[in-house]
Amino acid sequence: MESYTWSELSKRLLKAELVKRGISHEELASRLNDIGLKETKSSIDSKICRGTSIASFLLQCLHVIGCNNFFIENKLLVAAEPIVEYKKTVKHEAN
Repeated sequence: MESYTWSELSKRLLKAELVKRGISHEELASRLNDIGLKETKSSIDSKICRGTSIASFLLQCLHVIGCNNFFIENKLLVAAEPIVEYKKTVKHEAN
């Protein structure tokens, strides 16, 4: 079983939520600035890369990207919001 540190888990959580929503670090900086926080793309790159950001930064980021809830699955190995199942179209071959 892989073992992750708490900082690695918070980094993975934030990165996963940004990717799911198609939000770049530049857009995240803009949204954080909109709520009065002075962040730049570079400062966000550094914080996420280090994975040592404080909890309040993580919560602020999740707030501005619209992440209202999430869960951590597989005994803290993967952090993400609940998986949404979509209807899949099944192709049937003619006999």
